[in-house]
Amino acid sequence: MSSSKKDKRRLPPPDPEPLPGLIDAHTHLAACGGRTPEAVKEILDHAEAVGVSHVVTVADDMVDARWAVQAAKWDSRAFAAVGLHPTHAADLNDQTRAELEEMLSDERVVAVGETGLDYYWTTRSQDCADPATQRDVFAWHIDLAKRTGKALMIHNRDADGDLLDVLKAEGSPDTVVMHCFSGDRHIAAECVERNYYLSFSGTVTFTNADELRAAAHITPAELMLVETDAPFLTPHPYRGQPNQSYCVPYTARALAAVKGLDDREMATILGANARRAYSLPLR
Repeated sequence: MSSSKKDKRRLPPPDPEPLPGLIDAHTHLAACGGRTPEAVKEILDHAEAVGVSHVVTVADDMVDARWAVQAAKWDSRAFAAVGLHPTHAADLNDQTRAELEEMLSDERVVAVGETGLDYYWTTRSQDCADPATQRDVFAWHIDLAKRTGKALMIHNRDADGDLLDVLKAEGSPDTVVMHCFSGDRHIAAECVERNYYLSFSGTVTFTNADELRAAAHITPAELMLVETDAPFLTPHPYRGQPNQSYCVPYTARALAAVKGLDDREMATILGANARRAYSLPLR
């Protein structure tokens, strides 16, 4: 890679044209540099300037979970989701169970997750929990979501069949969010049949994502969310550059094109869906 291309990849994308009414349904504020109240405010000010009024910041492990709850208290535009990413499933024990349950009692915590199954890393990292442990811990998170009445935020990588089987066997909670949906139209159809929300990230804009756009096309607008998963998955044509919540309008406009809707209408629908899915206590 040339030095000019490397330099470009370090640059954040330009601000999109504002698109009011949006909510970033899944981001990682800490990984975006937001580890102080001032830094979180700067990120959320930037997002709000282009129409992204609120975000849900998500935990991968217990350290991030504690931080996410704190960030949601620093700024009223942030809410938290807490849980153990499937690669960290082996961290679940009596102490972490109790701590996560306590966190879920907080009004600022609106979802359990991200949790689910990740078979991609089981063959690539010695630190990744094995599939059996992931399934057991996923089942515990499903039960936690049902007991607390909070949305269940799903991480799924290379595990479509098993993940849907576990959800069926355990019984889905009232609200399931398929974070960064990456399945094909057939998986999307099954999720829609179960009334799950499908949350689309910048991947739906990628030039090689025709099947993902087909999945978005068959998903009813009322079951769609939009997210960044920042700092990852920056929308085309800025793929590989740093992502933040202010980039949500790029993906929202791509979804509007897929659905044949006006950009502002799509943004209004996506924002309303996020408020409903997460029961956001907005004032």
